[in-house]
Formats: sequence, C-alpha cells, structure tokens
Amino acid sequence: MAELEKKSPADVDDPKAIETAVDENQKKMEALSLLAPEDGGGGDGPPLLDDYDDDSQIQAVASGGTVYESATTFEDLKLTPELLKGLHDEMGFSRPSKIQAVTLPMILTPPYKNLVAQAHNGSGKTTCFVLGMLNRVDPSRRIPQAICICPTRELAQQNKSVLMRMSKFTGITCASAISPALKDYMPISKMAPVTDQVVIGTSGTLIKWITNKKLATRDIKILVFDEADHMLAEENFMSDSKRIMRDIQSSAGDCQLLLFSATFNEKVKDFITKVIKEGNQIFVKKEDLTLDKVKQYKVRVPDEIAKIEVIRDKIFEFGQKVGQVIIFVRTKISTKNLHNALTKEDYVCSSIQGSLDHAEREKVLQEFKDGYTKVLISTDLLARGFDQSQVNLVINYDMPIKYNSRDEPDYEVYLHIIGRAGRFGRKGAVFNLLCGETDDILMTKIENYFQHKVQEVPSWESEENFETVLKDAGLLE
Repeated sequence: MAELEKKSPADVDDPKAIETAVDENQKKMEALSLLAPEDGGGGDGPPLLDDYDDDSQIQAVASGGTVYESATTFEDLKLTPELLKGLHDEMGFSRPSKIQAVTLPMILTPPYKNLVAQAHNGSGKTTCFVLGMLNRVDPSRRIPQAICICPTRELAQQNKSVLMRMSKFTGITCASAISPALKDYMPISKMAPVTDQVVIGTSGTLIKWITNKKLATRDIKILVFDEADHMLAEENFMSDSKRIMRDIQSSAGDCQLLLFSATFNEKVKDFITKVIKEGNQIFVKKEDLTLDKVKQYKVRVPDEIAKIEVIRDKIFEFGQKVGQVIIFVRTKISTKNLHNALTKEDYVCSSIQGSLDHAEREKVLQEFKDGYTKVLISTDLLARGFDQSQVNLVINYDMPIKYNSRDEPDYEVYLHIIGRAGRFGRKGAVFNLLCGETDDILMTKIENYFQHKVQEVPSWESEENFETVLKDAGLLE
C-alpha cells in the first residue's frame, strides 16, 4: 500500500495554495515512489501500458487527509464484472499501469473528489477518466450522466472509440458532441434530445446542445477536461467551460471534475485556481515527459530539397522495419508540396490539414488507420489524440513553433508529436529536420526545456550514418 501525501482542507480551499502546490510539485517529485506490482496479474498476458517507463516519478497529493491504497489489479477497484470483462477481454489489459494504479483509486473512491492530473501520452490516462465515467454511470437510466470535453473532434472520436470498447458488455452508450460533416448537417431545433449516458465532444458543440436544451445536465455526475493545456490556448475555451460548469452546478449541484494536462503552463494553473477549488493532484516529473524510450534524432540539412532527399533516400530507403509514418509540417502549403514530391516518387501518401472539411478529414484518417496508406502528412492537427499502433516513425519536417512566433518552440506540441511514435513502449523514432539558424535555436530550446540532449546524425548525406541510427532505433536489422 502506498500512502499519499496529505494536505489540510484549509490548504486546498485556498486558490493561492493550490497554485503554489502546482509549482512546488512540479519541482519536487520525490514524495511517492511506486514499485511495479509483483507478478500477480501480468505473467505471459498482455503487456502493461507503461511497463517501459518503470522509472517515472509520480507525485500524488491527496486533499482533506484522505488515504488511498494504490491498485495492483483492476479487481482491487471493485469494478462491475461487465467493466472488468471489457478491460481484460476487449482491451487486453492485465493490470493497471503505474499512473492508473495511483490515479484510479482517487477517481473511483467515494466521496469522488476532484482530480488535477499531469499525464503524458502513452501513460494510460485515457483509461483513467474513461473508467471514471463508466463507473459512475447507471446503465438503466437513459439520460446523460458524464461529459468529457476535448480540444479537437479527432480526440473526441478517439476517446469515444476507447469508451465504446471498454463499455462493450455494459449496455452504456455514448454521444459525440462534435460539429457534423456538411452532408450530415441538421438544425439543432430538429435534433432529438440526447439520451446517451456519456457525452464526449468539443466545448463549442456542447454549449450549443446545452443552450438549445438538447443536452440535459441535471444528472451529470462527472465532468472531464482532456488535454486542458491545448484547449486553454483557445480564447473561447475558458468561457465555454465555465458556462458548462455553471449549468451543471445550477441543475445538478456539484459534480466530480477531472482535469488532465500534459503540461502546466500559466493558463492551466489559472484555470485550476479559478475552477477547481479543491481536489487531489497527480504530477509526473518534467524530465519523464520526454518519453526517453522513443529515439529522437536531429538532422541538419542545407535546404528544403535536402529534407525531401533525407526522407526519401535515407529514412525510407533504409528503414526496413518502418511501419506507418507521420510527417508533421507547419503550413498547408508545405503539406501540399511535400505530398506532391513524395507522390511523384511513387509513395502512397495521405495528407490532412485544417482547411479540409470534416468528411474529408475523417476519410483520410480512416484510410490511414486501415493501412491503405503508409505515410500521413499533417499539420499539428494530429499532434494530439491520434493513436495508431502501427506508427513507429515520426518526422518533424518543420519544427513546431508558438503562434505568431518565429523562434519560440511550442513545447507542448513537440511533446505530443513525440508521443505519436512508439505508442505504449513499442520501438519508435523521431527525426527532426533542421534547416538554418532558426531551427537550430528551436532545437536547442527544446533540449534545454526537457533537459534531454537529442542525438545528431553527423551528416545528412551519409548512408552509413542513417544505417547506424536506424539500427539504434530498431527500424533496421
């Protein structure tokens, strides 16, 4: 059993105390060290989600003197037989990952306190909040009881997909609150009231449904904010979220709030102090957010043409074990140009960017998921919330930068891009193509921020150099 650090109720009620705790806990991660459970459930079964990350340091702060016991098995959580069957048979999970072992008792134990959690891609965070929602829902009641707010329609669809698999044997249903494709458009006035127990979607669509009385909130028991750092970058999200919460509080009273974020910037901390007045906290040490098990490389090239040559003649040519590839670019024009260049070389590519309508985007993604295309070129639209187990190579054709900036990296986007390769401990590699002084500055800032030196490929023209790093990454025998 692991006892979590306690804070007095007075501490947690004070917004300044919470903000201080957020800062302190990001710097001090030594309070809780969880050992992997003994071989009581893993054995030869499916792998744990984060067995590859046994050195992660997780800081847990429990509010109000509550003591929780970390879960070594899903059975410890007193879940229904239907949920356990979904976890084991449908999802293939043997026992909780490290972050799940700490977080799930906090979410599932009465009196169902709020939770602020820092969790990176591949840590098993989606299972945490999906189980939290499913555990609180009464399948016999055909009324919304849980809401999950996501930054993008793609992430909302991904989360719904996980929930539907996990709830396969429960009879629980889920509605997608995302803007429809043009061909599926229906005026809200003609829309039937939502009767699904769980609703997952974007804040704008959720507001429309609530405002037009199509989404009843009087029975909402749990509200989830997924990838809050990305959502809070949007101007309207703070106000939309407060409106949704006010509506729930006025009609249903207080509900359990779960907030998940890969990083805690000033906007996230401000949101926490204003919205989540009391709750438990989970933090992962910043150095662990580099996802060290994914090999990262930087390649200096003289020009844009050399970038294409590196992708085509070095990485693709020698990468015998390359599964599917995502190439991230900065602009729609770069997406088009790179797509045309690779297509001319007979590579079957897909490309996706924000100006495509919803139907086109979904078609492109489905073709990639089904394996019809091996290479997907994307803006940072897919940096978050896109899981594809066959992706083991990611290329940053352009380095991610903050909006309206030239040489300030978007650290959160970089972190999520890294998370696209080698999901859940599988071997993977990321190549950062650097062209000029600005890219060098961006890469150096990223290395300093994450305190992680990225290995350099000595020469972009050397076949031997690429053979060496591809072997090192497990993409070449």
